[in-house]
Amino acid sequence: MDTVAFIDALTHDEGVARAVRLFTDTFGEQPDGVWSAPGRVNLIGEHTDYNAGLCLPIALPHRTFVALKARKDTTARVVSDISPNSVAQADLKGLQAGGVEGWSAYPIGVAWALRETGFTQVQGFDAAFASCVPLGSGLSSSAAMTCSVALALDDVYGLGFGASDAGRVTLITAAMASENDMAGASTGGLDQNASMRCIAGHALLLDCRPELTPLENVSQQPFDLEGLGLELLVVDTQAPHQLNDGQYAQRRAMCDDAARILGVASLRVSADSIARAADPFQALNETLDALPDATMKRRVRHVITEIERVRSFVHAFAQHDIVAAGQLFNASHDSLAADYEVTVPELDAAVDVARSNGAYGARMTGGGFGGSIIALVDRGRSQEIAQRIADEFAARGFHAPRALAAVASDSARREA
Repeated sequence: MDTVAFIDALTHDEGVARAVRLFTDTFGEQPDGVWSAPGRVNLIGEHTDYNAGLCLPIALPHRTFVALKARKDTTARVVSDISPNSVAQADLKGLQAGGVEGWSAYPIGVAWALRETGFTQVQGFDAAFASCVPLGSGLSSSAAMTCSVALALDDVYGLGFGASDAGRVTLITAAMASENDMAGASTGGLDQNASMRCIAGHALLLDCRPELTPLENVSQQPFDLEGLGLELLVVDTQAPHQLNDGQYAQRRAMCDDAARILGVASLRVSADSIARAADPFQALNETLDALPDATMKRRVRHVITEIERVRSFVHAFAQHDIVAAGQLFNASHDSLAADYEVTVPELDAAVDVARSNGAYGARMTGGGFGGSIIALVDRGRSQEIAQRIADEFAARGFHAPRALAAVASDSARREA
């Protein structure tokens, strides 16, 4: 059997050196500095964000580094270590939403979004990217790129937002606008908030109720894996995404329909009411009984129980009850498989192997229909368990997976 590919995080020195080398090789001068932002993984709280629910992401140790230099004109030039001989270019002056195609829409769109917001002092820039955040794995390589650029532009153009949590909300808005409006990718802000606001040793509890301000909707929750002798194994199944767009839209529409039938603004309202009930189990059954068909009942049951699992996970981890935390991982995956029906054979197989080889708990993470799983394991066991998963994939004829070990890491920052 082939050895599973393990993706190590770049060190500070490695990331800075790679980004600067690509910058100088491409543009023939030194950058103004180097900045970085992390990818993220969602611990628990899946398909809850668009139901005004709760999510719990952490920042990964895997980061995107950008070496950047301000220009005197409005030209933006970008290059990536994925294709170091190909430089993309656009003029920010007169640029419209959707006016940049390909990967360069993400970084160039950040400058466009800041200018659209009124920060006309933002001019052009040259930028070179070096990243170890795996692409296409559901670990938000796009947010790592847009957030690193947002922080870099904030620095070189003296906007003054990067130094405070409140200020970073403005940069998050620009990063989101880049993805939604320039790149045409749908994002609700979980990824950018994690990349810009997480702190080491903590998970970011994100409350998606629309009535909350961006400063009211997050809180830092202790998640010190190293202190407890644990690590988070992340396995990218590399399963081809299956019917993701249409299936996602169907589920979101069904949740909206269910909320209308129940007479509530969102399923979060029902979830909170059930949590406060004297008999939550009975209250949940009464809510489901009000819905017209079996599929809608299953979808709503997942959302309501998943929101409560986020609360329970935060409490269990705060009490250092790792067994309970792992059981909540398992319950989340089982609900996503049976009630929300967003898993695929590769995700289920990876979870089963992790559980049977000593993980405290394992679940798919992200939207499903492909992507990654996470498993809570004892420190030092990630490689072994990932190899067992790779062996099972080989036996079943699946694509070879790749893996990484994660602890809760720090948000976007200046590196040099």
